[in-house]
Amino acid sequence: MDIGIGLPNAVRGVGRAGIVDWAQRAEAAGFSSLGTIDRIVYANYESLIALAAAAAVTERIRLATDIMIAPLRSNTALLAKQASTIDHLSGGRLVLGLAPGGRPDDYEVSGVDFHRRGRIFDSQLEELTRLWRGEGGVGPAPPSGRPGLLVGGRADASYRRAARYADGWTSGGGGPEAFAQGREEVRAAWREAGRDGEPRTLALNYYALGDDADEVARTNLGHYYAFAGEYAGAIAESAAKTPEAVRDVIAAYEQAGADELILFPASHDPTQVDLLADAM
Repeated sequence: MDIGIGLPNAVRGVGRAGIVDWAQRAEAAGFSSLGTIDRIVYANYESLIALAAAAAVTERIRLATDIMIAPLRSNTALLAKQASTIDHLSGGRLVLGLAPGGRPDDYEVSGVDFHRRGRIFDSQLEELTRLWRGEGGVGPAPPSGRPGLLVGGRADASYRRAARYADGWTSGGGGPEAFAQGREEVRAAWREAGRDGEPRTLALNYYALGDDADEVARTNLGHYYAFAGEYAGAIAESAAKTPEAVRDVIAAYEQAGADELILFPASHDPTQVDLLADAM
């Protein structure tokens, strides 16, 4: 199982060091991917722009949106071009994780109908496939025909979308047991769609390490997930906060069959990269 690390693009107070220095340290430490989390109504860095900055200062590490809310990018041709540009500039390192998301305020401020997000997403996946085939003249051409593509979500439609359009599925949070159940669902959809091989599956978990790990996780994750009410506390509690807990989380997802686990930080301090590498 590959182990990636999230960029702190959605951690309060993030600055240049949390993207540029972080990306360089992550590549030097040998992590498989740099991941981003997406929202509009929050003081986070936009995912593709953050990954473009990371791409400019790295050479090997994959660049993954986990996930990006596709229907909020209502100009699908522009989304295809932006993704192709990063993929081209990075030498084919982009993995585009896409999903419809679930926050009405992001849709309201974007002028997109929240209740049509599933239908919009289906249309986008069709259009992205067509554009990346070269139809419409939108370039540059991605090095491998299109960027890596994963579909996120746990609705039945998510598994069908992953099987029809993508290289696999990304689970988001929820823990190893929920991941294992989703993995079986997407594998069944894959077989039903007549796809060869196995879908690539990706999971995420939060972490915070150091003397103030509990406070950092509670404060920053609690703020980001405040919209979720009491569930925000459960997310903060689920973060791995000791080296032993990090190793336990890795083992659990490996046992559940994940191809890659991205550990997302609750802090924007670049020393968290080194602490995670040491914990592993």
